Amino acid sequence: MDETSAGIAPGTVIDLEGEVIGLRADGVARLMAHAVGPPLRLDGHTIGLGRLAGDTMPPHNGEMHPDGDEVLIMVSGVIDVDLELDAGTETVRLESGQALVVPQGVWHLIRLVKPGQLVNITPGPRGDYRPLAE
Repeated sequence: MDETSAGIAPGTVIDLEGEVIGLRADGVARLMAHAVGPPLRLDGHTIGLGRLAGDTMPPHNGEMHPDGDEVLIMVSGVIDVDLELDAGTETVRLESGQALVVPQGVWHLIRLVKPGQLVNITPGPRGDYRPLAE
């Protein structure tokens, strides 16, 4: 274990609105330390639940995951996801109860249509993002 995570005791209930779970390549789940700015990455996957509203959208202008596919699951609300594909940008609308697989290495941007909650299962350890314009 390192400074970026902590073990999870058996029977622990985790509030995903305030915590992120890391599933490392060793198969053990850990709570991830909170970070200011881009999320902490690990060799495995992180699982988070975001409450999406106008002031809680991603603090970046798009991201990309070179280590694997990302899964987005809409619990409630509606988002548009811009996927930068070789043939051009494709916009996919994701509504409550739907999921989207963002392919490995594809730049993507989430845009809010209707506030709600989104579960993300994100691969690591590497990743890149475009900062917001100043």
